[in-house]
This record gives sequence, C-alpha cells and structure tokens, in this order.
Amino acid sequence: MKAEILKLLKATPDFVSGQQLCEGLGVSRTAVWKAIRQLEEEGYVIEAVRNKGYRLTSSPDVLTAPELKSVLTSRWLGGELTCLYETDSTNNQARRLAEEGAPEGTMVVADCQTAGKGRRGRNWASPHGAGIWMSFVLRPALAPVQASMLTLVAGMAVVSGIRQAVGLESMIKWPNDAVVRGKKICGILTEMSTEEDSIRHVVVGIGINVNTKDFPEELAPTATSLSLELGRPLKRAPVIAAVAEQFETYYGRFLEKGDMTEFMEEYNRMLANRDREVCVLDPAGTYRGTALGIDREGSLLVKKEDGSLASVISGEVSVRGIYGYV
Repeated sequence: MKAEILKLLKATPDFVSGQQLCEGLGVSRTAVWKAIRQLEEEGYVIEAVRNKGYRLTSSPDVLTAPELKSVLTSRWLGGELTCLYETDSTNNQARRLAEEGAPEGTMVVADCQTAGKGRRGRNWASPHGAGIWMSFVLRPALAPVQASMLTLVAGMAVVSGIRQAVGLESMIKWPNDAVVRGKKICGILTEMSTEEDSIRHVVVGIGINVNTKDFPEELAPTATSLSLELGRPLKRAPVIAAVAEQFETYYGRFLEKGDMTEFMEEYNRMLANRDREVCVLDPAGTYRGTALGIDREGSLLVKKEDGSLASVISGEVSVRGIYGYV
C-alpha cells in the first residue's frame, strides 16, 4: 500500500485528500494514516492539513520496494522485486532466485554490496548510498552463443536511461562499460546458466556510480559518477526506472532477430571506442588497431596496423585505449 500512496502523492503536486486515498486503495482512514506515518519514518516529508489531505514535499534517496514501485514504469521488468539494505552481490542473489524458479524480470536491488563482482573476477566497490547495484533475471529463448550480446543491449539501455533520467550524455566502452568524458560510470556483468544447448537463465548485473564523491587512488584517473559530472546529488530510483524502461524496449527488439543487426548503427553512435586507437589484449598475442564499430554478432571490428580486419569477441579479450581509458 505504501507504494500506491507514494505513486499518488508523487503524481499530484497539490494535496490528496484522505478520502481519495481511502477510496482509491479500498482501505480505511486508519490504514492510510499508518502508512503515512511509516513513510515519514523512512524519511519522506509529508504535509498533512485538515480538510485538505496530504502532500509530499520531500523524498529521501532510498532504494526500498515502495520507492521503486512508485517510480517503475516498466511492464514486466521489476514485476518481482527484492530490495536489500546489504548483500554479497546482487548477481549472486538474482542467481539464487533464478535457480529457485524466479520468473523473467525478477529484479534485485541493494543499497550496498559486500562482494560486488566486476568483469574477469574483479571486485566492484559498492558502498551504501553511493550507487545503483542491481541485477535482473532473464529467460530468453536464445542459443547460449547469443547471450553475450545481452551485455551490449544492457549498455544501450544504460546510456539511454541515464540521458532520459538526468540529461547527461554518456557513451559505451565496448563491451561492458559506460563512460562520461572518457571516465567510467557504469559496469555491466552478464552471467549465464545453460543446459545442453539451451539457456536456463541469464543474470544481468548493472553497477552505476551515482553519488560517489571520491574513488581509490588507483581508480581516480579513470572513474567518475553522475553527481560529480553534474555537480549535484541525485536520487537513484528514477535512474533505475529509466534504465529498466529502456532495457525492456531494447530487449524486446533484440529477441525479434537474436542479433545486433537492427542496432548496429545506433550502437556505433553510442560507441566511445569508435575510430579510436585501441590495444587488444588477446591470449594469442597483443595487437593494436583502430576500432571501427560492431558487427551483427556484437563483435568489435578492429582494423589492425597491417591493414587486416579483426573481429574481437566479447569475453575472450580485453580492449584498452592507447591514449586513455577509452
């Protein structure tokens, strides 16, 4: 009920009468009053005036189920929602739920991760109140070989969602990061469970630096946050809602063809690596070249120094900028 009350209060700049809340929710005035008190205890500032009703004047930056449900506009993503104050890793928690039969669209959000996971087994710093640490369960009817492209789909959703929510232009560093002015603001980790030649489930994890004020010395040259770039603190829930909405759209289009054919032009416009010199750290031998964009399978096309064209497959190699992070 708290989510429904929040949604009504947020949608109405003026007062919402107690009678309107009672009739709209089918509950008693006492139930409404108790829910209002609980919201105030969670940090919401709600003005109550006799014969007028209630008006929301201030909202805290919290990642609770009522807050997220009051802002989510996605149709199925987040339909099943788990919000945690602290967890080891949202990817781990989403995987546990998936293995218990959680439906597609199940979302896990945490205020803090004690063992956040980055690509190639790296740790991802995830302190309280600083960022968005979320994962969701997918059950696509795809071949396992197609699953790596979901990382690229998620990258497009992050870039589009950030633009929609806060107006900041970001770009994609292939294959799994988002950057602003050449510094990382987001990492994406996609993990898959398969059975023979089919996918049991895919967990997509997204970490976005939102209100991070400073970074460890080794990360400071290459990392930033949305608030540092905009010069003001931000509320995280609207960013989650925008990314979820964008992901639903991109994911639906992706499933129609099962590859990046429809997205190549759009993705390449978002690609920070495009037309830049990169160093490809391939187990078979490191080489340099110019990143040209992606192909229909989501591989990065790199024109090598000898003029030949290489197709770099996500997950097998690492791509670094020669003159910076990108």
